[in-house]
Amino acid sequence: MTLAEQIDVGTTIPAMARRARAAALASARLDAGARRRALESMADAIDANRAQILAANALDLSAAERNGVSGPMLDRLHLGEKAIAKLADAVREVAAQDDPLGTIEEETVRPNGLRVGRMRIPLGVIAMIYESRPNVTSDAAALCLKAGNAVILRGGSEAVHSNRAIADALREGLAGTDVPVDAVQLVPTTDRKAIDVLLEQEQWIDLVIPRGGESLIRAVTAKSRIPVLQHYKGVCHVFLDETAPVARAVDIVVNSKVQRPGVCNALETLLVHRASAAKVLPAVARKLVEAGVELRGCPRTVALLQGLDVKPATEDDWHAEYLDLTLAIRIVDDLEGALDHIARYGSSHTEAIVTEDDANADRFVSAVQSSTVLVNASTRFADGGELGLGAEIGISTSKLHAFGPMGARELTTRKFVVFGQGQIRS
Repeated sequence: MTLAEQIDVGTTIPAMARRARAAALASARLDAGARRRALESMADAIDANRAQILAANALDLSAAERNGVSGPMLDRLHLGEKAIAKLADAVREVAAQDDPLGTIEEETVRPNGLRVGRMRIPLGVIAMIYESRPNVTSDAAALCLKAGNAVILRGGSEAVHSNRAIADALREGLAGTDVPVDAVQLVPTTDRKAIDVLLEQEQWIDLVIPRGGESLIRAVTAKSRIPVLQHYKGVCHVFLDETAPVARAVDIVVNSKVQRPGVCNALETLLVHRASAAKVLPAVARKLVEAGVELRGCPRTVALLQGLDVKPATEDDWHAEYLDLTLAIRIVDDLEGALDHIARYGSSHTEAIVTEDDANADRFVSAVQSSTVLVNASTRFADGGELGLGAEIGISTSKLHAFGPMGARELTTRKFVVFGQGQIRS
């Protein structure tokens, strides 16, 4: 099927979902070695199809430039030789991970002698709806298959040729392995009606993971009959407490904001303890301005940083996910003031404290309810790869069924397993 061909989404999408369910059931019966070999074959196929993937990506880049796409959005779309090699390496890294399935956990013995444990099993069929980054195609497929699931992929129209080329390579890699080829399927149209039909397949699909802008995630959540893992936005905070060392504060804040401002774990609001503001904030602010960051501050911040161009912050700034070189700054009275601000304006994504006080660090870690909490480290570490998960399928800011960066283990559930010796219930 060519990209230009029209399809009947009302029949095509349900048929894909049914095939995915059959593939998931077959994959769940395979052992770890079979899944590992299938993933390694997928990685080899990405390498073997590098020229085709490059050519497809060139088509997407050309279309994006004609449509006026530039800057970070174009960078997310771009695949070069090194980037394609990284796609294959990421799949191999997932293949080499410990198998997340089959282990019996939390085994106990009941008074009647029954041995009760819980075993990790696949979720089943996962629908992945995503924008921009073509690497999500291979990352999501690898993680889903590692956990014994099947996946239906629906990428954005801006990366349609790249996604198709990568998915074709993955399916080529699966051919001849024990994992069914239909364990990886890409929706073959950019028609948005296909998403609506996909979200109605609750009989065959177990989970939907949207990955992209807030509008996409809210639209998917509103329409879906299937459980959705949500990540609306990343309003991430760093709090500089009264003991924050100046040099460490500068390094962490600048890295959190500047290293990659267009990602969900970038710093968006800086909170500073009133007692340390005069000492630490001017040095931090100067480095931020030198890096091209626009500052928006509370009245106390504006007064303290009179020598710098700081715009007065509005209520909207405390809610904002800028995804750009813009930062909101608020001076708070104390640690509890920082916690109150995060509870009111945070998005349950990532928060960090810079401190030399262990008691303050402990209080911050226990009180903040976000999915990743850091002490004396950049918010940029809120990432599956950096936290040891390998490739990441996304970051959940909803607490059911996963919270935070998600790897293969988070694409499983658990069943009870009971071992008896003839016991019957009286």
